Amino acid sequence: MAHLLGAEGLSITFGTRTVLDEVTLGIDAGDRIGIVGRNGDGKSTLMRLLAKRAEPDSGRVTWRNDVSVGFLDQSDVLDGEHSVRRAVVGEAADHEWASDPKMRDIAAGLLDGLDWERPVRALSGGQRRRVALARLLMSDDDVLMLDEPTNHLDVEGVAWLAEHLKRRWRADDGAFLVVTHDRWFLDEVCTLTWEVHDATVDAFDGGYAAYTLARAERDRAAAVEEQKRQQLVKKELAWLRRGAPARTSKPKFRIDAANALINDVPAPRDTLRLQKMATARLGKDVLDLEDVSLTVDVADVEAEVRDEKLIFDHVTYRLAPGERVGVVGVNGAGKSTLLKLLDDQITPDSGRVKRGKTVRTAILSQEVHELESRAHRRVQEVMTEEKSVFDVGGREMSAGQLLETVGFPRSRQWTPVGDLSGGERRRLQLLKLLTGEPNVLMLDEPTNDLDTDTLAAVEDLLDGWPGTLIVVSHDRYLLERVTDHQLALLGDGTLRNLPGGVEQYLTIRAGREAAPGPTGKTYHRASGAAGEAAAGADPGPAGSGSAAPERAGGVPAQPASAAGGGASEAEKRQARKQMDRVEKQMQRLSERQAALHEQMAEAGQAVDTERLTALQSELTEVDTELAELEEIWLEAGELADS
Repeated sequence: MAHLLGAEGLSITFGTRTVLDEVTLGIDAGDRIGIVGRNGDGKSTLMRLLAKRAEPDSGRVTWRNDVSVGFLDQSDVLDGEHSVRRAVVGEAADHEWASDPKMRDIAAGLLDGLDWERPVRALSGGQRRRVALARLLMSDDDVLMLDEPTNHLDVEGVAWLAEHLKRRWRADDGAFLVVTHDRWFLDEVCTLTWEVHDATVDAFDGGYAAYTLARAERDRAAAVEEQKRQQLVKKELAWLRRGAPARTSKPKFRIDAANALINDVPAPRDTLRLQKMATARLGKDVLDLEDVSLTVDVADVEAEVRDEKLIFDHVTYRLAPGERVGVVGVNGAGKSTLLKLLDDQITPDSGRVKRGKTVRTAILSQEVHELESRAHRRVQEVMTEEKSVFDVGGREMSAGQLLETVGFPRSRQWTPVGDLSGGERRRLQLLKLLTGEPNVLMLDEPTNDLDTDTLAAVEDLLDGWPGTLIVVSHDRYLLERVTDHQLALLGDGTLRNLPGGVEQYLTIRAGREAAPGPTGKTYHRASGAAGEAAAGADPGPAGSGSAAPERAGGVPAQPASAAGGGASEAEKRQARKQMDRVEKQMQRLSERQAALHEQMAEAGQAVDTERLTALQSELTEVDTELAELEEIWLEAGELADS
């Protein structure tokens, strides 16, 4: 394949930190490259150097004579006085660009519904990003370099961009590099992955999934080597402790070898470990929307007028204990507004939001406004505002120890919040939420500013999250990874179940499938599975169902007599018997849970990844069953005491 551009011996240092050290690499025609790595490790710096937007301290970047390179920066480079039309196609007449199928496809995919005569200054941040991306894609560059192109794109926009890049060139023609945290996108479009870490770049064949597998194998091999090295260290240290022989001149080479081994212990790369926080117990009632309607004001900056937009039109929805739901939808359909309704930040025009007595919510917003008032304070001071000791996974940790688990070394803990990077602020924001011990966690675009390693750690945290989880995101990988089912907001004032997940949503938006009927479900299993109401059915408002639903494990839900407030003595006796039965089952499961934790610790020491995976799968099942039994026990207890 033809060579397009390359770098030889690239090195660059910022302050006292070396970001890239003697990096040599090349890009050939047909390369589809995804760049991954921790925030601050140099992904964007590498791309800017390759695009000749920055100069290295040493080394050089060479382009083939006739190659053209298009670059999408994270910063806004559009002229605010230009119209959308001029920003995208320049002075070209409509018939000139509209006759090109590629340009028409780009305009439809990224700028549909946008007024082309509107000045750029009147656009939102997301709209400006789409305009900049459209302008770049309209060109015929040989190499595209895209820095976070999926930022501000919804699920539909990300899917369109992936399809466009797959069809843009022949298999052996053109090339692109993309820096993004969207792992579905990386898997969909990339055939090569560059990992930037520790001032170097490692190349892996395949997209994100292949890279993850290859890195896991590399880390496993490194762990085996490290275990061998540690054994050798122990032998050398034991020999050094034997006293007099260690102080003679004869064994000097042995002493030097031992010291070299000790000094060669590498610092762990992946120090980020988010851990489960203690949560307040959640009762059977969580959050319910009952016949809710809401209209919001929408501002038109250019026309300097305000208009009203219907967001929810008589929506009924029940959120169950332990439910894990993802929310997708078109921009402006009300995804963030839904979270604010559930978090009691706004009041509906009609209907009501019913909140359980034990519910304690926390919402991770997109804007990180929560930290603005603390910009002058240091990270350590922000963490110790309410308390200095935290309960994490059953053990106490200081604020400093807790901050280290989310990637804040001691030296970084005394940095003013205003000097933190976007990813660091996001981590601190999430940590502050979790230490508040909520039992309903709402995440609004949580992938913003987070790298793939941090996202994997967040997902690991959410896997063990014992409360109710609601995630609004355009990150398809995240949604399908951490939620059990998805809901759609299509901009028509309704909330709809998506039995087919994100793929069904894209099919609906493409017009290849009719949208399911509005949801009006009144019941969920405690395990967080989707409601029993079939797609397309509308059970109506609360209380319209006839038969009492059945709980997980075949245990009937609360009888109608209990719901009415008065249970018979026979029902109370039956409830007490049920409590005794469930307690015995819970005891057995708790013992099994403890045994699995011990076995996983042993497997971890032996670096037995297959056994760890099997044990984790079994533990997840045990945790789920135990959570369901706890809920059944609570309901039976309420009935027995009524």
